[in-house]
Amino acid sequence: MSWRAPVNPRTLLTWLGLLFGAAGLVLQFTISMQSMLGSGRDVFGSLGAFFSYYTILTNIVLVLIYLSEVLPAAGLALFRHPIVRGMMAANIALVALYVFFVLRFLSALTGLFQVADSILHYLCPVLYLLWWLIGPHGRLRWGNLPLMLAPTLVYFLYAMARGAWVQEYPYPILNAIELGYAQVALNALYMTAGLAVLTLIVIALDRLLARPSRTFQ
Repeated sequence: MSWRAPVNPRTLLTWLGLLFGAAGLVLQFTISMQSMLGSGRDVFGSLGAFFSYYTILTNIVLVLIYLSEVLPAAGLALFRHPIVRGMMAANIALVALYVFFVLRFLSALTGLFQVADSILHYLCPVLYLLWWLIGPHGRLRWGNLPLMLAPTLVYFLYAMARGAWVQEYPYPILNAIELGYAQVALNALYMTAGLAVLTLIVIALDRLLARPSRTFQ
């Protein structure tokens, strides 16, 4: 009688994360584009609005990280780097926490919009955080913090520049038209502080989880 080897948990999470991440993005893209085009937006305006959301961009990066795990392509090397993977653990945690504690109270989603929202804001973050936690550790340093925060700063500058151009902002806390730039800057400072705390937690976990493997080497 032969027994099959148990499924590697990390491999399972890789494929689950890849499949749900890709499915959630495709679903969100399809229904969002249909809605925006149906409301009178042109194609380029709809694409610009869709790709202005932090949730969309972070989930795209997660899919690329999973792809880098299953494909040896040199073009995906960046997404194998421990700093990128650790950074995304903090970023996707921020996405889930912000949606759970703030955004979900601002609108009531139904149907496929609710399905896509649940996949991208809750399921994908949980899958990725589990995937990262059981992965290899020990490569992050406290000095990596500024580099791990930099992409979100770039996103903020992009969102504000685009908002000033098209008079539309992806999130209420960035809406300079209603809040003014001073309040938006303060909101950004709060969010940066929150992301910095999450990133420091990720670095601390990476160092802590690496200790057992060092002990037995």
